[in-house]
Amino acid sequence: MNGATSDVNLQSAPSAHAAGSLPTDIVALRISHCRAEHAEGGAQYHLAVRHYRDCLEAAERREDARATQFFALKLAACYEQMGFAEKADEFRALASTDLGDTPLLG
Repeated sequence: MNGATSDVNLQSAPSAHAAGSLPTDIVALRISHCRAEHAEGGAQYHLAVRHYRDCLEAAERREDARATQFFALKLAACYEQMGFAEKADEFRALASTDLGDTPLLG
């Protein structure tokens, strides 16, 4: 088996879940987070937003307030880079409602 097959399996893993259901396990969350960071690093903010939204939804389902805040702030930063200040403000507001003034991003 070659590396390409492994990559395909990783990419297709989330689609194996029922429609409308995103994976909540930590491995799938980490994969989405890595993909988001990679896209953000390449200034592909539309892709980063998609992956960070997956992460945010998973964090909300897990009822993980710190992760929800973290991913909301990451989304805010992406939307800011894309020129969507109002959308960025919405995600900053979401982050501030979860844990108050505990900073996660410097």
